[in-house]
Amino acid sequence: MLWFIGLGIYGSDGISVNAIKTLKKSKVTYFENFTSPIGKQDISKIKKFVKGRLVVAPRWLVEDGKAILSDAKKKNVVLLTYGDPFVATTHMELRTRAEKENIRTKVIHSASAITSLIGECGLHHYKFGRPVTIMREISSLGTVYRTIYENMVKGDHSLLILEYDSNSNFFLDPKDALINLLNIEKEQKRTIVSESTFGIVASRIGSRNQEIISGKLSTLVHTDFGKPPHTIIIPGRLHFTEHDAIRAFSRCLDGPIDNSSNIRKISEQMILKYVPKAREALDEVIKQFGGDKTLESVIENANLYIDDAEKFQREGKEELAILSIGYAEGLIDALRLSKGIDPWTQSL
Repeated sequence: MLWFIGLGIYGSDGISVNAIKTLKKSKVTYFENFTSPIGKQDISKIKKFVKGRLVVAPRWLVEDGKAILSDAKKKNVVLLTYGDPFVATTHMELRTRAEKENIRTKVIHSASAITSLIGECGLHHYKFGRPVTIMREISSLGTVYRTIYENMVKGDHSLLILEYDSNSNFFLDPKDALINLLNIEKEQKRTIVSESTFGIVASRIGSRNQEIISGKLSTLVHTDFGKPPHTIIIPGRLHFTEHDAIRAFSRCLDGPIDNSSNIRKISEQMILKYVPKAREALDEVIKQFGGDKTLESVIENANLYIDDAEKFQREGKEELAILSIGYAEGLIDALRLSKGIDPWTQSL
């Protein structure tokens, strides 16, 4: 039998009666320490509940899983974790492997810091988009940036989990994460985040000294958030009750704003950029050789494609809008080539 037990956000202080009963019956308890660091007091308290062997399990041991599954085939085994067991995909994968090997599994769920901090910040759970982890490597920020964009265009909030490396006891500092986001914006230039973007940093959720600080990124990058763990939220479109709750539940350094109000879809940005340029280029083509009757239908079709691009964009048909402006550009370049003009020297 393999049990998955979550300690919740309060650690050993919040352990359930059912969890204690199960730990007392367990022959081996693996206490994983890679999704969250294990406090010394928690180790002491858990030892009092555990009658069998207690093993502090690093990431490799849980990911490999062979020792845990081998024990679970012969005896009662517990995988103990902070929060809820199945917020971590590694634990879910281990349970799947156990079931495939005909090892019975049971779960004692508990609160997760990830889900708890949403309510602690005063935000609505159903308004969150896909969460993403920010790593220290700058090369990984492209995925984070795109995720924020995808969430933002829908008005959704973005939950940014900060890297934790149990081997080196490394926690990514929120200030470094935010500075890196501002730097990637300088490269991408999609105006997804800026110094005026409103953000929330939730620290040590569930502990006695938990703290929630909100404000513009320009303010947050100069703020001391204390000891980890931390999580960042970049809100999208805020409901008026969320506005009020943020002010009430956080140390609000700057007033909440709607980050999504100025966000445009990439397709819309492209149409706004390329339609005026296409019209300008077509006007120039007409001036140079609009009197050529053999080219009338090509010029007319180029103009219709530009009109279609704007119409499709208004209708929310982004792919058709991009295709249409692409066709228009192709016809305009063909007109130039037909007259011996290099289109690349007069690029749209």
